[in-house]
Amino acid sequence: MCDTLVTIAPGRVWFAKNSDRDPNEAQVPTWRPARDHVAGAPLRCTHVTIPQVAHTHAVLLSRPFWLWGAEMGANAHGVVIGNEAVFTDQPFRADGLTGMDLVRLGLERGATAAEAVAVIEDLVARHGQGGGCGHEHPGFTYHASFLVADPRGAFVVETAGRAVAVQAVTDAATISNALTLPALRGHRDRVRSWVAAADRRQACTLAAARGARGVGDLFAALRDHGDGGEGGRPRYRWHHGAMAAPCMHAGGLVAASQTTASWVAELTPAGARHWITATAAPCLSLFKPVDVDAPLELGPPPRDRADRGLWWQHERLHRRVIGDAAWCATIAAERDAVERRWLAARPAPAAAFAEHRALVERWLAASAAAPVADDRPWYVRRYWATRDRRAGLA
Repeated sequence: MCDTLVTIAPGRVWFAKNSDRDPNEAQVPTWRPARDHVAGAPLRCTHVTIPQVAHTHAVLLSRPFWLWGAEMGANAHGVVIGNEAVFTDQPFRADGLTGMDLVRLGLERGATAAEAVAVIEDLVARHGQGGGCGHEHPGFTYHASFLVADPRGAFVVETAGRAVAVQAVTDAATISNALTLPALRGHRDRVRSWVAAADRRQACTLAAARGARGVGDLFAALRDHGDGGEGGRPRYRWHHGAMAAPCMHAGGLVAASQTTASWVAELTPAGARHWITATAAPCLSLFKPVDVDAPLELGPPPRDRADRGLWWQHERLHRRVIGDAAWCATIAAERDAVERRWLAARPAPAAAFAEHRALVERWLAASAAAPVADDRPWYVRRYWATRDRRAGLA
């Protein structure tokens, strides 16, 4: 499950997305340079092979470690794309392009938002959508919707099978896990869209998008636990955990999904600025600056087993303290002070990542030396104990 929002402001476009997936499914910041290719050469995507184009643009992707495609990303021309799972009444193919494949292909092949939309439309018509999209459940499949933006504007793109609908954004727009455009709304799978709490989250993010006045407001929108502000704790329900708010926390008995990466972008004619968590749980993380054309050395990419990199060190912290309101408030206060400093004077990306890593290590050490409560419901604690065992966490 996911949420993406965009706001059209004078002289700029703001974009934000939470990627919600399986809790142990680490997400990897991936830089790819511009390249020339032999047109028509075979290109292997997640499940299918399609013809390559003669040139692909430089991209920065936020990519679930096992997928070829990306949940969200940007290219060197200032185009950003985020995608969502949507549940429809159209048949699902055993293979085809995934929504994540289409995000990457749109960024690699589109120099403007309009070009990227045309790429997605063409590829859906020619190759269709399909194939497993889940990590814990490989057979989990769905169709996709997209928010595609550049410094000039944005588009909502929704699909149901091979059908595609497109609508330009005039002021603010958000997408979640249900079809919304009139041309396709009749194809909604109403039950699965309800379980995903799609309409509830979209109402929340749309209010945030319309009220946004800067990048910091988008950070707060992605940290929202559903009470209208980032300070509230996750609210769990037995059937889907804390899925009813943008900052998602897994733990439901029927459905479960966790925010595993977050992205905010400010797009202007003079250039783009991007901020990513490169961790799960934005409510306890920091948004750090990154550049499409300046790869960072972040160490071995994380996978689904715990290691000592930033993604999994942050997971150790998140899983240790998320049930303790006092610990969460302490971390949030210090994090907010750091982000205010970064927004006032943007640090070098490598320095920001190093500072975040040092903060995580300090918070981990402090939480290990002091009592930590856990007020989450029993079914949430049981859910996470299983994921901890699978990840090799004590």
